[in-house]
Amino acid sequence: MSDATITLLVLAVAVGLFAVNRVSVGVVAIATALALAATGVIDTSTALAGFGDPIVLFIAALFVVSEGIDASGVTTWAGQALLDRAGSSRTRLLGGVLALVAVLSALVTPNGSTAALIPLVVLLAVRVGSPPSQMLMPLAFAASAGALLALTGSPVNVIVAQTSEQAGEGGFGFFSFAVVGVPLVLVTVALCLLLGPRLIPRRTARSLPPDLSDYAADVAQSYDLDTGFARLRVRSSSPLLGRAAIDLRDDDLGRVVVVGVQAANDLPHPMDDRLEDGDVVVVSGPDDEVDDLALRWGLAVTMRRRPVDPASLLTPEKGVAELVVRPRSALVGTTAFPGLVRGDLVVLAVRRLGQDRGPRVTELVEGDTLLVRGPWQAVDLLVEERDVLVVDAPDLIRRQAAPLGRSALRALAVLAGMVVLLVAGVTPAVAGLVAACAMVLLRVVGVEQAYRAVSWQTLVLIGGLIPLSAAMSESGLASSIADGIVGVVGAGRPVLLLLALFVLTAVLGQVVSNTATVLVVAPIAVAAATATGVSVQPVLMLVAVAGAASLLTPIATPANTMVMGPGGYRFGDYWRLGLPIMASWLVIALVVIPLVWPLTP
Repeated sequence: MSDATITLLVLAVAVGLFAVNRVSVGVVAIATALALAATGVIDTSTALAGFGDPIVLFIAALFVVSEGIDASGVTTWAGQALLDRAGSSRTRLLGGVLALVAVLSALVTPNGSTAALIPLVVLLAVRVGSPPSQMLMPLAFAASAGALLALTGSPVNVIVAQTSEQAGEGGFGFFSFAVVGVPLVLVTVALCLLLGPRLIPRRTARSLPPDLSDYAADVAQSYDLDTGFARLRVRSSSPLLGRAAIDLRDDDLGRVVVVGVQAANDLPHPMDDRLEDGDVVVVSGPDDEVDDLALRWGLAVTMRRRPVDPASLLTPEKGVAELVVRPRSALVGTTAFPGLVRGDLVVLAVRRLGQDRGPRVTELVEGDTLLVRGPWQAVDLLVEERDVLVVDAPDLIRRQAAPLGRSALRALAVLAGMVVLLVAGVTPAVAGLVAACAMVLLRVVGVEQAYRAVSWQTLVLIGGLIPLSAAMSESGLASSIADGIVGVVGAGRPVLLLLALFVLTAVLGQVVSNTATVLVVAPIAVAAATATGVSVQPVLMLVAVAGAASLLTPIATPANTMVMGPGGYRFGDYWRLGLPIMASWLVIALVVIPLVWPLTP
């Protein structure tokens, strides 16, 4: 059996597994590379080379840069600014949203921009009295179009740019995609506004993303945050050494209330135990009386939390989270009180059965709720805690409710620097890694947050399928398929060749990841262009457009899948609007691409 036949069989099995979607795409990609190595089509080093390819490093870096832009609040700020200025006109609102998501997609990928704007779009739809379904599908389609505005918009763009460079015709510049991307965005927005109301079903999903824009005010209303507290550390010279906090008389305290005691080892301290050096007494009361008490008893004020203003509850640096004690949690039977500090988090309040417990010690039981505050990085880690259930995801709270901070300016500066490097011709992998490191060093994102931001499944998919592309070229399979396409469309008909490649890419992209599709089609496109004497660049640019035209099914792109639930869509809803948009993309591609990139050398 020839290498080309083996590669074709491996390709057919991989596409089938992708289409069935019963096995992880990462597993399929790795198995594909290993199968090609096991059958001798490629050697082991080639099978593993994809994971160290510069394209994988660049895409990984882009995930970190995108997280910095999104997590710093830039995306949410842009959405809220649109909400404040667009008024109540449905057409104006939808047009503004689609333009916004298109621009954001060029910076934070279609998946990131769609995920960030879904809650805002649902809120907008409710405010103008329109079903969310009327806005969410256009959101996903405009995001796909916006991916073609810049090199960083999608892994597909990076793949075709590198393929073009490897073919000897040079890569595509950072803004090269915008030549065709801008008209694609304009026609997508226009068709969504004109045809959307008639072609998109009017449905409301059973469950919608939460609106957390007023989160701080809602939390302040639910908890008693008007008393405030202070943490007073016992010094070695304090007269309280050897005494119990419970023994303090009213004459000693005045209007100050002892809330609780925390030992020097950070564990809650029973109120009737003797105080030791380094213990912390948490009190609540007027500031002047707290200061007087600290002075009389030789205590050091280490923290003062005045009555909380909802406007200051969330900041760019610090956030809050509501935690529910899970059944069989290790916290059951322990004590908590306002002012208790655990690591970087401070307990602000404790609730039981819907009632705030106030400034006192509470022995926790299942179902109790704690309100904690601390740096966003510490709050984010609460999602992974096994003993508590986080009521609202800190990530959503930060993106929807936290104000724009200085980290947003740093994030934008890093993004601008990366763009300058790419425009100046710096290797994309180098420019991306510099930007990703800068995001971490400037503390726009934390190290753990950067790791979580990377879509490892996407990287494994690309790394595993790069050897398949190499095998298709080296085994002659790409040339054979290309010869078949040329045989159908005929020689000397470059426009028909573009049409055939568009149809092949677009059809495959409806059931297989567009990234995987382009990795499969790119070597075929290069072989077909070489066989017919057509320039490689216009052919690859058309493949990029067709790869982004994954509009007919909810499984075509993650963005389509994201809007399916909130929009209440069914599998067959997408093609009604997706098909005319895809047809318009085909026309634009066949007209614009040959004008910018001549078909013949």
